[in-house]
This record gives sequence, structure tokens and C-alpha cells, in this order.
Amino acid sequence: MKRSKRKLNVLKLIIFIFCILFLIIIFKLLLGIKKNSTSHEMINVVNKNITEANELLSKYKMDINTTYKYDSDYDKDTVISQSIDVGKIVNDGDKLDLVVSLGKIDKEKLKKDGINELGKVPIMMYHGIEDKLDSDTKYTGGNVDKDGYNRTVESFRKDLEFYYNKGYRMVKLSDYINGKIDVEYGYSPIVITFDDGKENNIRVTGLDSDGNIIIDKNSAVGVLEEFKKKYPDYNVTAIFFVNQGLFSQPEYNEKILKWLIDNNYEVGNHTKNHDNFSKIDSNKTQEVVGYMYSYLDSIIGDKYSKIVALPFGSPYNKGHANYKFILNGTYDGKEYQTEAALRVGWEPEVSPFNKEFDKTFLKRCRAYDNNGKDFDIAYVFKNLEKNRYISDGDKEKIVIKKSDNTKINDVYTNVITYEE
Repeated sequence: MKRSKRKLNVLKLIIFIFCILFLIIIFKLLLGIKKNSTSHEMINVVNKNITEANELLSKYKMDINTTYKYDSDYDKDTVISQSIDVGKIVNDGDKLDLVVSLGKIDKEKLKKDGINELGKVPIMMYHGIEDKLDSDTKYTGGNVDKDGYNRTVESFRKDLEFYYNKGYRMVKLSDYINGKIDVEYGYSPIVITFDDGKENNIRVTGLDSDGNIIIDKNSAVGVLEEFKKKYPDYNVTAIFFVNQGLFSQPEYNEKILKWLIDNNYEVGNHTKNHDNFSKIDSNKTQEVVGYMYSYLDSIIGDKYSKIVALPFGSPYNKGHANYKFILNGTYDGKEYQTEAALRVGWEPEVSPFNKEFDKTFLKRCRAYDNNGKDFDIAYVFKNLEKNRYISDGDKEKIVIKKSDNTKINDVYTNVITYEE
């Protein structure tokens, strides 16, 4: 009997020790999980230098977006505001917006740096991007056809590097026409457009295991996404103007449209069948414009851009009888309104702050090579050096030369001028 009791007591002791060890292991596991947790309480970085703020926030692994503005109450490079309140729980990948002071406005520096927000903006017009080397074509530079409407992928990559190294940063067309130009100090905006919805704009090679499209790296979007990774400050974006065939990939077209919208691109109207407005009547004009708006709406809702790229650049003047129906009309019992229209054009457009700016009849620059003549890429950007839009880095203020004061649109009042 005594031996049995002794064995029972030993067994109880073993069970007790095992329970203690089990609890210790669980505690350590929980401690480890807590230690490795990606959740943190948000700290205060307002009034700190941006360099110090970034060091303090580095452990948070958040997506930090920094914008700059002039503010005489804060020293240069001091954080003015943060979008997440102090004490709030944040996780890896959460987005944090910081506004940083450019300090008190230094008009001498503005003059020295040539800040000019009434300068011109290039809207570059592309069509197809073909998977070829420049040496594969018989035409000048990267032109695939005589007139350079289609470009080799080799030259498209060169174009993007050229724009970047020249100090241009991409903006959405919809932001440009509405005067929402958010470009870093000393840099210039550029708009990229594609017409016709060609398959090589965004060629899909299949779907991954999650049903997401796989994009050919040598299609236009494949190259743009490559640059998005290479240059995070490029703000890579473009607008694609499509007809009813969209991107000529019926099995993927709807997925393509949704992917573009979800990934910082825009989609616009290029009429139902690439229709020539100079050769149709007003009823047909409303049909071909209204149809595309309705079609895009059926796939991506109101997320498309209400902008028309005029096929063939026609009509060539706003006085044409059909022009008003490009901008406003009715199709299938539903009214539509077009916010802006693009010509084929040849040269950069004026600043959206210029009183001569007309977003319903915008010029574009053909992205092609012609040995520096006839408004090719080299010609356009050489001439832009004389009067390009150069940002002050503050999207709330407009900085111009005092001599240009009469050119500013009266609706803009937050204007800073400096003597040349």
C-alpha cells in the first residue's frame, strides 16, 4: 500500500512538473509572438527633422509618402503633420502621409532654380510598342513605321530613361487638366498617353494561380512596371484610349481594365470604332462617344476618365459642327459629358494655370525619332528647356515669374511671384 501511494505521489509530481514546463513553453511562445509582432503604437514625429523622423519610423515598415510645402512657422525639413494619430495601432505596410516644411519662401532660390509653374508640359502620344530592336526596323531610330506612330520596345525604354534623366516625373492626365500637379521641387511634369488599345500596350500571357493577369515584360505596361520598380519616385502612370475592341484580348479585356485602374493607370475614350468625326453626322458622333462611355461604365463603373482622344486628330477645329457633341451628348437615353479632348498635335501644352489653357482641345507631342526635326522627341525637349514647367514642390501654391503675372488664370489666387 505504501509503495502504491509513493508511486502515485511520484506520478503526481511528474504531472505537476510537466504542467509547469508546458506553461513555461507556452509563455515563451507567446512572448516570442509579441516580440515579433508587426503592430506598434504610432509615435509623434511632428516638429522633428525628416531624417530623424524616418529613422524613428524605420522599425514600423510602413508605406511612407512624403510631400513638401512652404511654411514660415516651421524650419526647413521639419515635419509639419502626420496622417496617423499618436497612439493609434499601426501595422507593417500601413500608409503614412507626412508633410514636411520647405521653410520660408526664398524667392532668390526660386529664381536661381528657375521655378516656373506657367511653363509648358509635354503630353507624349504613343500608339503601339512592338517587341523589336531598333536594328530590326528600316526606319529612323525606334520608329517601326514611317511616321513613327509605333515604337520599338528598345526605344520606349530609352524614352523613359531620357524623360527621367531630364528631370521629368509622370502625372496623370486627369490631374494635369485639373491643375493637381504634385511633382517634387525642381522637377517637371510629363503625361504619357496611348491610343488605339493595341494588344502590345498590355499583352497578357496567362493567369497566375490566383487568377491575376501575367503581363508580358516587353509590352508597354510591362516596361512601365519595370520602371516603377527601378525608380519609385517616377510615379509611373499613363492613360490608354480604347475602342470597343479594348486591348484585342477578349478573354482578358475586363481583367486588364480593372488591373489598370487598380495600378495607377487611366483609361479613356477613343470612340467606338476609331471614328473620324469629320466624316460622320451629329447623331453618329453621339453614338460613338456615348457607346464607349457606356461600355467602360459596364466594366469599371465610373472609374474611367471622361476624356476623348480624337481619332486622326479630327475635327481640326472646335468650330466644327460635331465638336459640341464630342463634349456633350446623349446616347441610349443617357447624357454624357466629356471633360477634356486630345488632338494629335505636335508641341507641348501650356500650364493648366495659364489663362489660355483649354482642356477641351489639348495638343500632344508625337513620340518618334526624326533626327531632331519636325517636333520629334529630341526637338521637343530641346525647345522645352527654354520654357518648361518646373515645380516648386508645393501643390497648393503656384510659383511664377513676376513678368508672367498677366498670364495666370484669375481663378487661381494662391500665387507667388519673384523678380527675374
